[in-house]
Amino acid sequence: MPGVPESFEHVSDRAEFKRVQHRPGVELYRAHIVAHAFEPHTHEAFGLGSIASGVERFRYLGSDHLAPQDSVVLMNPDELHTGRAETDTGWRYRMMYIDPEVVAEVTGERGWWFRDAVAHDANSARRLSVMLEQIWQAADKLSFDGLLFDILFEFRRFASAPQAPISLAKQRFAAVLDYMRAYMADRISLEQLAQVAGLSPFHFLRSFKARYHATPQQMLMALRLYEAKCLLAKGLPPAQVAAATGLADQSHLNRAFVRRYGVTPARYQQQMRPDHARAVRS
Repeated sequence: MPGVPESFEHVSDRAEFKRVQHRPGVELYRAHIVAHAFEPHTHEAFGLGSIASGVERFRYLGSDHLAPQDSVVLMNPDELHTGRAETDTGWRYRMMYIDPEVVAEVTGERGWWFRDAVAHDANSARRLSVMLEQIWQAADKLSFDGLLFDILFEFRRFASAPQAPISLAKQRFAAVLDYMRAYMADRISLEQLAQVAGLSPFHFLRSFKARYHATPQQMLMALRLYEAKCLLAKGLPPAQVAAATGLADQSHLNRAFVRRYGVTPARYQQQMRPDHARAVRS
């Protein structure tokens, strides 16, 4: 795979993203990671994939998980997670980040949710590895969409639907996350977030940490970097992206982006251009 970010620690570390213009809300990713450790980050999308070789260790929902070769990775939207190699030779994997609305459109079902972050199903993992590589190489829109349909119905076997009703506490914190997204370019205080939640500052901090297994600052940084990724994909200059997402400067954006996504902002923008890889044809 082309594209090794300059700040990767090991010459074997590679990561590559791809999107197609006709199907927004779907992002493909493939990587071989040996030494890089991903800092806590989030996707406002399902993170679904398979491990082709090696073992990944990641922290998700307050627990450490191991995803060995021929296992399936199943992450829900808006959940912070990390990632690093558990084996000396690293791990190879393919992922699809797909918006919940796209899942609902393709499958006709709303409310997908995954109880387990890792499924140990070698046959399914191998089928998904093949299909995720096929969709990366899809020659036209019809092939891409047919593979998208097949991939989601392979993942469907692991999903719970519909999702359990949203609790009052989750609604309260959803308002906090919305506030973070709306004011991420500002300097947000603990008191401001607590006021949105209707709690005292440190009661809010304790409750937030119990719900998300992260501090509000860690969540805010994850949301800032996810928004930065979206803006970079639209072609905005990195300096403008840094300012829009509340980061100190372009250098801060570069460091933070690599730590969470494994590529530099410039490399990510290059990978998002239709001419970076074979474009999906009409």
